Amino acid sequence: MPVSVRRRALVLLLALGAALALAGAAYAGNGGFAPATPHSPNASGINDSYKLIALFTGIIFVIVEGALIWFIFRYRNRGRPRTAEGPQIYAHTRLELMWTAAPVLILAVIAAFVFYKLPGIKNVPAAKAQGGPLVIRVEAHQFYWQFTYPDGATSIDELHVPANRVVRVDIHSEDVDHSWWVPELGGKFDAIPGVTNHTWFKANRMGTYRGQCGEFCGVFHAEMTARVVVESDAAYRSYLASVRDPLILGGQEWRGVCAKCHGLSGRGGYGPNIAVNAVLVEHAGLLRILEHGQNQLRPVSSYMPPVGRGWTDAQVKALEAYLKTRVYKGAPSGG
Repeated sequence: MPVSVRRRALVLLLALGAALALAGAAYAGNGGFAPATPHSPNASGINDSYKLIALFTGIIFVIVEGALIWFIFRYRNRGRPRTAEGPQIYAHTRLELMWTAAPVLILAVIAAFVFYKLPGIKNVPAAKAQGGPLVIRVEAHQFYWQFTYPDGATSIDELHVPANRVVRVDIHSEDVDHSWWVPELGGKFDAIPGVTNHTWFKANRMGTYRGQCGEFCGVFHAEMTARVVVESDAAYRSYLASVRDPLILGGQEWRGVCAKCHGLSGRGGYGPNIAVNAVLVEHAGLLRILEHGQNQLRPVSSYMPPVGRGWTDAQVKALEAYLKTRVYKGAPSGG
């Protein structure tokens, strides 16, 4: 391939790469150059740390790449033989000291700033004026999130909290490693079996904040999403009262736990059609499947995890009530 053609192909490839990178950044949140807009003090601390690091690395990138481009043009071949040896430049002690000390100082500034911000990111505020933090138990399952409130109420995949209230999140896992992550309200925190991790947030704006499991946890990992609904204190208390209705809780369990595989009507999806399966309305059989799963051995495509491991009796009864009234269609008629 002629030299001129190779050069043009290289320029075209670089231009295409730059265009793809810019397009990807444009479609990402905040233009792709910063985390999601924070709506909690700890998320703001993460955002501030990110921006400081991005500032330093951006300046270094411009300096290094600018120098590289200048050297390419300043010391280009200009017709000299390729075998010709360039001028030899020997040690410059002052310059070497400068480029050794500069990175050390930059890293020291970044580390000092991060350690300054870390307590505000990690430590849960006392919130004495509000009677202490609102403590929520978060349980990760394949493939949904379960939230337990201080009064014992439970919800699936949707966490409701009052605005401007410190919320402490105690994170658990019932099966494999997961990761709790709602970008606008804080960083990622792992959910590990047998370990309790903690984080917190204090949402300063009402609305719905979307989260996603940040750790690959199995074939339906992509379906393991979460919503944090921030609302008034009155709306929060009303919601807690509503999820005590077995049909409402059972509906959440069906949609968040079962229907992700079996479809909203139970007629199949990734999993089989179960709408006419009598196990749905047979207490012992349903309980066995919820606690132990199905097809524990290969093939993986037919494996069902123990989705109800750790459920209370009230949760099981709520799902039963919903299945009997809204999902189970009875055995198909013959003929």
